[in-house]
Amino acid sequence: MNWINNVVRPKIQGIWRKRDIPENLWVKCPETGQMVFHRDLAANQWVVPGSGYHMKIAAAKRLELLFDDGAFQRVAVPEVPVDPLRFRDERRYVDRLKDARAKTGLDDAVLPAIGRLDGLETVVAVQDFAFLGGSLGMAAGEAVITAMMTAVARQAPMVLFAAAGGARMQEGVLSLMQMPRTTVAVQALNDARLPYIVVLTNPTTGGVTASYAMLGDVHIAEPGALIGFAGPRVIEQTIREKLPEGFQRAEYLLDHGMVDMVVHRHDLKETISRLCRLLTKRPALSETPAESDLAAPEPVAVFGPDDGDGTAGDESAGARADADSPKEPAPS
Repeated sequence: MNWINNVVRPKIQGIWRKRDIPENLWVKCPETGQMVFHRDLAANQWVVPGSGYHMKIAAAKRLELLFDDGAFQRVAVPEVPVDPLRFRDERRYVDRLKDARAKTGLDDAVLPAIGRLDGLETVVAVQDFAFLGGSLGMAAGEAVITAMMTAVARQAPMVLFAAAGGARMQEGVLSLMQMPRTTVAVQALNDARLPYIVVLTNPTTGGVTASYAMLGDVHIAEPGALIGFAGPRVIEQTIREKLPEGFQRAEYLLDHGMVDMVVHRHDLKETISRLCRLLTKRPALSETPAESDLAAPEPVAVFGPDDGDGTAGDESAGARADADSPKEPAPS
């Protein structure tokens, strides 16, 4: 009897016991309904293999995919008042911020960083739509401005990945003021003759589109990205007309001259690297450097997530060659 209770019964119960399956094991494509295993989706840079639909991607993951070896250093952003208007609707604004920070691991919607893109030092700012819809508030605006000023200080190209639902209403006019402030920062990039490349991802709308997201030297869009000021549903209700097929999508805007190119996520790094080298007049990676460049290369700064920047060496190749070569005796 003990054998039945201790061995047989637990095995039978184990067969019928419901197993706990993680909810995020499979991801459903919003466009076709295709179910994709999350590891396969992550390995494909969060692009659905069957439909090619570009899923939203976290800011830190975006930086890892762009920079060499996934190494980058975050740019410190000045602190701003957390809740200047003491706003409250269904919940307190500070509670919403706490939840968003716990969910994303970010301080706010924009993550600025500096690293190397195919060996070229580059400043990149990424908006994360998971943080309150990527909305533009005081902290997000300060992050964009700090990234642009860092690019000016280091004479490096500036790349911005835009993804936003517009300005953050919980901060009122203080949020709207970030539009002219970021516009002034873009002008500083222009005055320094530094390239400013904008990558428009799904979705990019509202005050972000009306300011720094449409002021780039080159505008790249991911396939199928929704780009505009007001959403298509709001426009249809306002003008009481049916909008054209694909209206405000990346391909539609490309056909009508609003963006310069639509680039698949797999090709973004190569495309941005080529543009940065072209606009900064740096030699392409396939070109052979001149002999003078080989004789005395510049020290290369290396950026990592924890250790900061350094140099590739204390001596240049020319200095090492002089040290290794025999010296003639001084004349008596």
